[in-house]
Amino acid sequence: MKRDQKEVRIKDLADIFAPNGTFYLFDYNKMSVAQATALRRTLRKNGAALKVVKNRLALRALQTELPGDLKAAFRKPTAVAYTAGDPILVAKTLKDFAVQNKVLVMKGGVVQGRAFAPERFDEITKLGSREALLGKIGALMASPLSTLLRTLRAPLASWGSLLSQLKDKKPQSE
Repeated sequence: MKRDQKEVRIKDLADIFAPNGTFYLFDYNKMSVAQATALRRTLRKNGAALKVVKNRLALRALQTELPGDLKAAFRKPTAVAYTAGDPILVAKTLKDFAVQNKVLVMKGGVVQGRAFAPERFDEITKLGSREALLGKIGALMASPLSTLLRTLRAPLASWGSLLSQLKDKKPQSE
């Protein structure tokens, strides 16, 4: 490949990695063309994409943003699944595909700017989606307020119940 072609590819890779804060690196060596097409289709449905990269060119494209411990992942054939959307959904998609087809070997990656080792990939797939985590945070924040509201309402409800019982006990005058 000529130098000007390399520069164009490096720029293309930099344009892919820069806006997408999440990417997963994996070895695709044993994957067939049909499996690669199925994986690309599945990732596209989930707002992600797949690109097979030349290691040296990818390292040049990621020169400033790449943490030092992730450079070792760029050995042997490497494919990159990247997204600007939900990183957990993409991780779960990759894990499901790897379990079904037994061809992907995770090498590591970056999730929203933080690098992770391949051993931590399972931890990422066990997380909930962004919306689910935000929902849990919202419920935790609302819990003390709803407890306070119930506490403030309790004496009023008790008072109403007490008046109702007194009314029932009072003999009716004829």
